[in-house]
Amino acid sequence: MTNFCRREGTFVIHDQVKDYYGRVLQKSEDLQTNACCTDANMPGYLKRVIGKIHDEVLTRYYGCGLVAPEQLGGMRILDLGSGSGRDVYALSALVGEAGEVVGVDMTDEQLDVARRHVDYHANAFGYAKPNVRFLKGYIEKLDELDLEPGSFDIIVSNCVINLSPDKLAVLRHAYNLLKPGGEMYFSDVYADRRIPQALAEDPVLYGECLSGALYWNDFESMAKTAGFADPRLVEDSPITINNAEQAAKTGPIQFFSATYRLFKLDGLEPACEDYGQAVIYRGTVPNQEHQFVLDKHHVIARGKVFPVCGNTYRMLSDTRFQRHFEFIGDWSTHYGIFEGCGSSLPYDRSAASSAEAGSSGGCC
Repeated sequence: MTNFCRREGTFVIHDQVKDYYGRVLQKSEDLQTNACCTDANMPGYLKRVIGKIHDEVLTRYYGCGLVAPEQLGGMRILDLGSGSGRDVYALSALVGEAGEVVGVDMTDEQLDVARRHVDYHANAFGYAKPNVRFLKGYIEKLDELDLEPGSFDIIVSNCVINLSPDKLAVLRHAYNLLKPGGEMYFSDVYADRRIPQALAEDPVLYGECLSGALYWNDFESMAKTAGFADPRLVEDSPITINNAEQAAKTGPIQFFSATYRLFKLDGLEPACEDYGQAVIYRGTVPNQEHQFVLDKHHVIARGKVFPVCGNTYRMLSDTRFQRHFEFIGDWSTHYGIFEGCGSSLPYDRSAASSAEAGSSGGCC
C-alpha cells in the first residue's frame, strides 16, 4: 500500500484510495469498520430492484447510505464514485428506458466489475439497450470528462466525497453539471469535529471513510460556497466502530452517516424567510402516496395545508416536484424569519419593553 503518512498531495491520496478499493478490499466483508454499511431501512420497492443486480456487483459494494431520491422516471443521473456500479444499476431501473445513468470512478478494478455486467442488467430490467455508461476519471476533475455542463437532473454519490482530497472542487463541478432546478442527493460520512491531521494521514481510517470525513459545519459552509445556498439534511444515523484497534485511534470523535440534498436554484436565501406561503401535497409521487419527505424537518402529509418558508417553496415549485403540489401564496409580503427556524428576533425584546416604559438605555 502507498505510504500515505510520508507522501503528500492529491495524487498520493488518489493512489491510496485506488489501492484500498482496488486491491485491499475484495468484498464488503473485508472492511475493518462498519462506516460503509447500509440497506437496514431500504424500502420494499428498492429491495426488489437490488434483488435483480448481479452478485459480483453487490459483493464489491461499499456505500454508506441510500441514494435514490423521489420522482426519477426519465431523469438523467450522474453517480460520483460509482464503484462496482450497484447504485448506477439500481437507478437505471428507476429512471426507466427513457432515462440515463452515468457512473464516474477512478479505480480500474471497480470499473471492470461494473462494465462486465452492462448487458446483464439491461436484460434484467427488460430494456432493448443499456441506459448506463461508465467513465474513468476523478470526481475533482469532472470538467475533464465528456460531461456537458447543465445536463444532469440529479447527481448522486454514496460514501465517496469523504475520500476526495478536494471536496470543494467536487461540489463546484456538481453545481456546474446540474440543470437549473436539479439537485445533488448524496450520502456520506461526517464528524462532530474537525479530524486531527495525524488521523487524516492514517491509510486504513481514510480508506474506511472515517478520517477523510468533514466536520458537518464545515460541509454546510462548503456547500454554500459551491452555490448550494440551503443544504437540507434528509436523514442521519450514528456510526459505531466495532473494530477495537480503529476505535482506539478515533477516541471521542463521533461519526455519522448522513444524506443531504442540495438544490441548484436561483433565489434561495441564507435563512428560512416567511412569506405566508404553504403547499398541499397531492400524493402523486411514486412510493410516497401518503406523505412526501423533502428532508428531516419537512414531512408533508397528503392533502394537508403545510406552511413553508420561501426556500422550501422554491424547492418544490421550481423543481421536478412542482406538479405534485398545490401552491398557496406569493412573494408580496415578508413576515420575518420562518417560525421554528432559529429565533424570530435575535434581540432581547425586554429592552424594547423597558424603553417603551420610559427607561433609558442603549449604547449609541
